[in-house]
Amino acid sequence: MDKPALKNAMKLFAKFGSIKSRSMFGGFGIFCEDTMFALVVNNTLHLRAGKENEALLKKQGLSPYVYKKRGFPVVTKYFAIPEYWWDDQDKLLTEAKEALDVATRDRTLKKQAAPSRLKDLPNLRLATERMLKKAGIETPESLQQQGAVNAYKALLSAHEKELSLELLWSLEGAITGKHWSVVPPQRRQELLQHLEN
Repeated sequence: MDKPALKNAMKLFAKFGSIKSRSMFGGFGIFCEDTMFALVVNNTLHLRAGKENEALLKKQGLSPYVYKKRGFPVVTKYFAIPEYWWDDQDKLLTEAKEALDVATRDRTLKKQAAPSRLKDLPNLRLATERMLKKAGIETPESLQQQGAVNAYKALLSAHEKELSLELLWSLEGAITGKHWSVVPPQRRQELLQHLEN
C-alpha cells in the first residue's frame, strides 16, 4: 500500500540522522536513532509534543492523535500537522527538529528517573518483586548491588521450587535496563559460569 506521507517524511528527516520506521499506535512511528519523534497514521504526519512545544502546536490549531485501546480513547503526544506544511519544507523541518529535541529530552529524563520499585524494572512483575523481597532484596539498588547471579542464588534458597534460567536473564536485563531476550549469549555464558562457581 502506498504511504506517501511516511516515505516523504523519512526522506525529508534524513537530514537529522539515521531515520527508521516501525508499526506503532495503528500507524508508523518515525525514529531518529532510537528516539521516536513523529508518527504517520492514515497518511497524515503527526509530530511529538512536549511541554516546550505543545501550547504552540495547539495555538496553531493542531490536535493530538487519539486511538482506542480496549475500547477506551488514548490521547497521544503526537499532533497532526496541517497539509499545507508540506509546501513549506523549512517550517516542517523546524517543527520536526523541535519535536525530535522534545522527544530526546523526554527520553533522557525518563532514563534519569530511576524506578523506585522492583516491579518497575524491565522484565520484572509484581510476582517477581514479591519473590525478591522474600529473598531479602527489597529495592532496585539492592538488586543492582547483588547482581543477577547472587540475586538468582538468593531466590533459589528462598523458594523451594525450581526456577528457570529465563529468570536469571530477566534479572540481568532488569539490572542493565533491557529486555531479557536481548541479553547476549556471551553474557549468558558468563552468568552461568558464575552460577556454577
